[in-house]
Amino acid sequence: MTAQSSLGAFWRDLPCEGKWLLSTTAIQLLGRGLTLPFTIIYLHEIRGISLDLAGTLMAWIAVVGVLVTGPGGAATDRYGARAVSIFGTVCNMAGVMMLAFVDSVPLFFVAMSLIGIAGITWPAFNSLIAAIVEGPARQTYFGISFALVNLGIGLGGIISGAFVDVHRPSTFTTIYVLDALSMLIPIGLLLGPLRHVRTQVEAPPDDQNTGTSYWAIAKKPAVRWLLLVTFLGTFVGYGQMEAGFTAFAREVGEVSTRTIGWAFAANTAVIVLAQMLVLKRIAGHRRTRVLVVMSVIWACAWLLLGSAGVWPAGMYAAAVVIGYHTVFGFGETLLQPTIPAITNDMAPDHLRGRYNALSSGAFQAGAVAGPIVAGFLLRHQLNAPFIAMLVAGCALMAVLAVALEKLISPKVNGIPDDLSPAKAIAAPTPAETI
Repeated sequence: MTAQSSLGAFWRDLPCEGKWLLSTTAIQLLGRGLTLPFTIIYLHEIRGISLDLAGTLMAWIAVVGVLVTGPGGAATDRYGARAVSIFGTVCNMAGVMMLAFVDSVPLFFVAMSLIGIAGITWPAFNSLIAAIVEGPARQTYFGISFALVNLGIGLGGIISGAFVDVHRPSTFTTIYVLDALSMLIPIGLLLGPLRHVRTQVEAPPDDQNTGTSYWAIAKKPAVRWLLLVTFLGTFVGYGQMEAGFTAFAREVGEVSTRTIGWAFAANTAVIVLAQMLVLKRIAGHRRTRVLVVMSVIWACAWLLLGSAGVWPAGMYAAAVVIGYHTVFGFGETLLQPTIPAITNDMAPDHLRGRYNALSSGAFQAGAVAGPIVAGFLLRHQLNAPFIAMLVAGCALMAVLAVALEKLISPKVNGIPDDLSPAKAIAAPTPAETI
């Protein structure tokens, strides 16, 4: 068994800072899990905001996220991932706390703007991880971290699914307050055990004249295709989880909030139980081929959800809503170890913040388009076109992944050099080969 596929060997070789991050990931995300499945329900059914405006409010988070990723990536390279992460987490905490108490559309936009600013923490945290974990172990780290993230979110979804009640608005206030307070954990880590981690790296002498602007990086063919894959992965996936999926399940499938909570729990169970097995199976295989398989799985998931509208408000609808998230979750176990690993193996150390910011920007752009399109189509009862659009998006993502494979080196694509298990953590960071 290789170091990549052995959890024990991976944990043994992991630096102390990485152990701190992994060991607290699930509890950090418990608060996020309380609110993730129910934000659009909260806005629409509790605060009386129309479904399409609620989708726009949620998309606004991603709009702000896109706007701040550029400055955030440059700040990460210049000032370090830790400082940027602290700033973003504080903004997120303030926005979520505000969301719990405001009751007007303008104030909701302010709260969503603060939450959107927190989008800078994603490229910063990925840069922090890449500075701690090197070599083939990065893919394993991203996969395990994703499983733990979903463990925290899933547990939160189970708790809130059993607790929240649309007839008791105070229950929604409670979960948003708890979500905000949970953000004190990453702030404490960044100010304590992780305070010595440094992500700023000087450009090597032979790279001084290489373009460091976002435009220069984005012009590289491999980067362009990777960004398109990332955008589509969000548009047909994560951009729909809070808006499209939840709205379809409620408005078309006519299932209860408790069923939606259990759907997210099923998603989490699949990810937690399958992620290590998936990591073992995909180790040494081309990451782009893994993305093709994932696209097929997600297309099947959306077709399954679409069938909930055939027999709504019954056991069948509840079963397929939960089944959708089960299949979708398995696809996630293929996506999450691959795109971040490709991005960080492609990026030079001194530009890691910018590369992760571009990836984050593509992710956020998909999150902007997803809820807006979902809100419009579902409000106008275009249920079949909504599902057909997402299935077509999955097919296009598979085509783009095949195109990306021709533009990146085998090493960036997950085909390792002849590394011994002992070198899995200490291997030098791969240089970009395009």
